[in-house]
Amino acid sequence: MTGRLVLKNVRMLEGNAADIILENGTIKEIALPGTATGDEIIDYEDKVVVSSGWIDMHVHAFPEFDPYGDDVDEIGYKTGVTTIIDAGSTGADRISDLVSSCENSKTNVFAFLNISRIGLKRIDELSDISWLDEAELRKAISEHGDFIVGLKARISKSVVGPNGVEPLKIARKFSADTGLPLMVHIGSGPPDIREVLDLLEKQDIITHYLNGKANNLFDENGEPLPEFSKAIERGVHLDVGHGTASFSFPTAETAKKKGIRFNTISTDIYRRNRVNGPVFSMASVLTKFLYLGYPLKEVIDAVTVNAAAWLHKPELGRIAVGDIANLTLFSIEDESTLLLDSEGEKRMADKRVVVKGVVINGEFIEC
Repeated sequence: MTGRLVLKNVRMLEGNAADIILENGTIKEIALPGTATGDEIIDYEDKVVVSSGWIDMHVHAFPEFDPYGDDVDEIGYKTGVTTIIDAGSTGADRISDLVSSCENSKTNVFAFLNISRIGLKRIDELSDISWLDEAELRKAISEHGDFIVGLKARISKSVVGPNGVEPLKIARKFSADTGLPLMVHIGSGPPDIREVLDLLEKQDIITHYLNGKANNLFDENGEPLPEFSKAIERGVHLDVGHGTASFSFPTAETAKKKGIRFNTISTDIYRRNRVNGPVFSMASVLTKFLYLGYPLKEVIDAVTVNAAAWLHKPELGRIAVGDIANLTLFSIEDESTLLLDSEGEKRMADKRVVVKGVVINGEFIEC
């Protein structure tokens, strides 16, 4: 973007209005509302909120893999998300192909490297221990260290087969040897969720923490498991990872009642659940958390400040003069909206999040 673009009369998350001036792709100035001049002015008339660009910590963006694949920009900037993190679609065998497939995309992309060299070529990628090849994993990290932000281990019955918790023990060693934290998918057992929790450390991520499966993080009385509480105390990071089968309204309501708050909200989006639901988009997922009664700032912080902090990229989670502009513009519309979780539960919300536009690496795009 060249010239001087003014996003006029936008509402900041803190509640104040402002004019944001962009010049040559960077944030030049944050001015009092209605005062800025420029070559192009878009007046939002105090009806649109601006935040730093949304970050989705869990997507599947390798288009070749079915069903867990999609095109980067379809789940990225076109849905208001300026940065996505592919959550283990590829292992060492195909990570180079994932990198290549992202080269012409506008959306910023990083990835968790699947600890299985085959990645999601098969959905039982941890059923054969020989696919957990540390030499190949290290080679992939050495070649794509700027792209890889962590390691992904999907620890549920359909993935690990007869191996139980053993793949996670191997992943723990890989993490120690490489210095990269783990994102751990949880789901149906075996292994028992308590075995999984005991192996997680500070900065590791539990994704799908609000799933409604029998092997979840709460006991039959709705109390958080002791091992879950201890993991939170150790600094384990809680990520939503909505997905096709991993978000339950009853579980989310229990977690909120017990004070178990998310660190990040992510979609686990790919082509099928984007088109057919129940995910659809980041805006749809964020609408569910507004419905649950979380304040707007807490919800948006989960896809900006908190995600950027975990990535050690604070510039992606702020609006600051001098930074390359990555922004999401959205409104909160007063309209009835039917919401679906991953188990067929329905809720009716009276407000919904609607994306109006993004600025991605300095380029403004209306959505």
